[in-house]
Amino acid sequence: MPEPPYVLASLARYAPETARRLRTAPSFCTFFVTRPTPNQEPGHVTPVSSPSPHGQPPLRTVQVLGGGNAGSSAHVRSLAAGLVARGVKVTVCAPTEAERTYDFSGAGAHHVHVPRSSDPVSVAALRALCADADLVHAHGLHASFRTVLALGGRRIRTPLVVTWHDRAHAEGARAHLLRVLERRVTKAATVVLGATSELVDRARATGARDARLAAVALPGGPRGPLDPDEAERLRPKLRAELGATGRPLLLAVGSLERHRGYDVLLDAARAWRHLDPVPLVVVAGEGPLRAELQRRIEDEALPVALIGRRDDVRDLLTAADLALLPSLREGRSVLAQEALHARVPLVATDAGGTPELVGDAAELVPASDAEALAGAVARLLGAPERRELLRERGARQAATWPTEDATVAQVLSVYDELTLHRPLL
Repeated sequence: MPEPPYVLASLARYAPETARRLRTAPSFCTFFVTRPTPNQEPGHVTPVSSPSPHGQPPLRTVQVLGGGNAGSSAHVRSLAAGLVARGVKVTVCAPTEAERTYDFSGAGAHHVHVPRSSDPVSVAALRALCADADLVHAHGLHASFRTVLALGGRRIRTPLVVTWHDRAHAEGARAHLLRVLERRVTKAATVVLGATSELVDRARATGARDARLAAVALPGGPRGPLDPDEAERLRPKLRAELGATGRPLLLAVGSLERHRGYDVLLDAARAWRHLDPVPLVVVAGEGPLRAELQRRIEDEALPVALIGRRDDVRDLLTAADLALLPSLREGRSVLAQEALHARVPLVATDAGGTPELVGDAAELVPASDAEALAGAVARLLGAPERRELLRERGARQAATWPTEDATVAQVLSVYDELTLHRPLL
């Protein structure tokens, strides 16, 4: 008996291979997807693991995370919560500091401390944790490489899903090492999921047998503009605290690292000193470049303030006139997503996955081009109609992005595809 249209339509978007198999599968395979109950909307998909059919035990997964990337850590937290809610047993292998920040245990997962190290002891510990898993899912290049080492000695191959959220970068001899790691990981993985088309193409170029575009939602769900009354109250207060009363406020968010392009941002800020009024650039984030950037700000009298790591980015966006993303490389930028959800005009570089993410809803400039960045910001500050157009386009673009439920649905469809032949107890 063929699957009903609402099932195939739901799967076709996020798991075309699974949908193809279901179209041609014999009737005895149809228990993997069920029709909706009276309380479920059409298009609802019940995963094989929630509950398990024919007496199968719950699907056991291990999520391996390095913990050094905020985006991937937040994604794993969101994914763990969705999987647990659907009856999957989830173990998260990550450093203790990642557990303290993201509370995987609070999402219902079992957290086990595994250091960000590929030494024999850490690899052996990871191997033991993966021994009883039906499937292992690693996030990021270094976590994926440790997982490949851990699974490499097993006689029976455990399906390995790898998600790349952004591209690892290095120079010199370390760049060659990263290319070696990428090839080792992509050739060993059963499926590679890339957060951007660029990452999918790279995975295929380095030997992936199966690379797919991942549906990666903004962790925590969309956070649109604040209530107008709340925004009206909060905006002047925050602008006064930041020193932006009577002048434009430009907001950048992200760790103070080289690939964020903050040196280019400071170069552009020199040109903005000649605008009237002079805009204030606020950078929220911490990192190893703080002293270097602060020294430049003071020596060159730049209109830039480093305000450290903040957990009120949504409020800061409410106060901002423009959001800035000067990155030299980028995956699926959280700031870009939050800015468009909040209807804040965005000026960003055309690096990595940003053009694919924002479409025509942002002003895009070449990476590492301070003059282009300075000019785009100056023009946008003087064009209120253009800013309003970008707000409207941003809201429409944000509505096309996947939800957290869609992300979990895609991942579950991949899991089910790779574990269709699990033996029954």
